[in-house]
Amino acid sequence: MGSTSDKVSGAANKAAGTIKQAAGKMTGSKNMQAKGKMQEIKGEAQQAKGKAKDAVKKVVDRA
Repeated sequence: MGSTSDKVSGAANKAAGTIKQAAGKMTGSKNMQAKGKMQEIKGEAQQAKGKAKDAVKKVVDRA
């Protein structure tokens, strides 16, 4: 994946995770809350990966 698609996928996963956590809280489902938190963390990692790719590309472009 490219850096942009990593960042977009990350944002989508982060948002979906936040929604799952909220739904879990509303229904009292600790399992759904945990799955939502895991998905949110996955999204944050994807976004970080996209940012890292951008940083590497900038360094390579300068060389």
